[in-house]
Amino acid sequence: MSTSYLTQSLHRAIRQYPDRTATVFQDRRKSYKEFCDRVARLAGALQQLGMKPGDRVGILSLNSDRYLELYYAIWWGGGVVNPVNTRWSTREIAYSLDDCETRLLVVDNNFASHCSDISELSRSLHTLIFAGDSEAPAGMFDYETLVAEQKPVKDTMRSGDDLAGIFYTGGTTGKPKGVMLTHMNLYSSGMTGLVEGVAEAGDVGLHAAPMFHLADGMFLLVLTALGCTQVIVPAFQAESVLKTIQDEKVSSSLLVPTMIQMLVDDPSFTNFKLDSMRRFIYGASAINEALLERAMKQLPNADFLQCYGQTEMSPIVSVLPPSFHSKEGGKLRSAGRPAASVEVRILDSEGVEVATGVVGEIGARGPGVMKGYWNNPEQTNATLIDGWVRTGDSAYMDKDGFIFVVDRVKDMIISGGENVYSAEVENAIAQHPSVASCAVIGIPDPQWGESVHAVVVVKKDAEAVDEKSIKAHCKALIAGYKCPRSVAFQDSLPLSGAGKILKTVLREPYWKDQARGIG
Repeated sequence: MSTSYLTQSLHRAIRQYPDRTATVFQDRRKSYKEFCDRVARLAGALQQLGMKPGDRVGILSLNSDRYLELYYAIWWGGGVVNPVNTRWSTREIAYSLDDCETRLLVVDNNFASHCSDISELSRSLHTLIFAGDSEAPAGMFDYETLVAEQKPVKDTMRSGDDLAGIFYTGGTTGKPKGVMLTHMNLYSSGMTGLVEGVAEAGDVGLHAAPMFHLADGMFLLVLTALGCTQVIVPAFQAESVLKTIQDEKVSSSLLVPTMIQMLVDDPSFTNFKLDSMRRFIYGASAINEALLERAMKQLPNADFLQCYGQTEMSPIVSVLPPSFHSKEGGKLRSAGRPAASVEVRILDSEGVEVATGVVGEIGARGPGVMKGYWNNPEQTNATLIDGWVRTGDSAYMDKDGFIFVVDRVKDMIISGGENVYSAEVENAIAQHPSVASCAVIGIPDPQWGESVHAVVVVKKDAEAVDEKSIKAHCKALIAGYKCPRSVAFQDSLPLSGAGKILKTVLREPYWKDQARGIG
């Protein structure tokens, strides 16, 4: 057996700190002894319901202590976790279940009513477990009853190259792809996060980002390895998160930039005592400098640490530590340097490494490299080339080894033969004092091929702002050809379940009748 098994942290906890608080969710608190016992019982119940080594088990739920128990129970019992995106339609959910032949699905109160539709669409699904707090609906097994009535079973000790999870990515421009990650992949990512300072011993960590997302999965692996207390809220809601930080004396949390923005802009922000907060980890999408500077000013006791990554890398690729979160040194806009255990190269279209300062595509390799996409060799071969994950992100590397992500390859706008990187334009727009958030896309232009279009959300109670003022603001900061040629104002931007801005949704009205589109 390989030493890289994900349940190792639980065996350590049982011996070294059984009485330490493991989970906090609403009015439920569990010690590590209770947590591990429930994991072993739940693993046995899953086995009784037909889970064999390597079988996939889906989780369709908002965040909870039971979500964390399920991760470890599935691994303890020999299964493979399939965390389902809670923002998907029933058709997308059924597709992901069938794609990797998921026969068992765990749902909470929020999604139980969707199960009849999912079951009708899915040919694989045959067993439903209800992990809510009310009475289990007809035809579903009750989570708490299963835990109470099942005796603990021994850890199957799956490890190394054994499959641990299938994490679906995409789905906005085609069918979702199931990223296959092994115990070694996830174990190495957890250890990398630990080395890079994602959490420290004694931390009280808060899960506010969706637990189906692998970024939070990495966070929970680090917290569990250190024996930290893990506080969980069902979903991100700014005032609730602020209150939880205060009441539970939270010291670290992983958030996406849109969540950080909602937190620091919330009207109730100053009503809460947040001095316990020591570390914010952020990632999943780019953050603009104006927001980052505002957050650092409003949370002076907290360090900020950026993790750039991809699901296909389990997910960490690079880290920008707190020491570089300042205007001095010119690294604030970077995604940091390759994380421990990760090698990064900037590659041209032929896969050849480019010179320092030249924009190319980020390629990454290391022990976190995925096994491949489930049942999709064509996409696997297109993404995984000679052991390198081709990330689809455009970037350059400076002489100090810092990675500066300029755009998704598909998000780059080519206007009149000039490359325009939307992230650069967004960073400029975001510095306008009236702008809360923005997104920049390319839209069809009969003369230039594509033109730069900005979608802007204005801060509440901000001074009036119009298209002319946005354009003038940008012209003072970036070259004229990069500035938006058109600006639209919306009350909000469409977000994925993980908090990423869905540019495909913004593009769709402009490209749907065109001979060619941008994905």
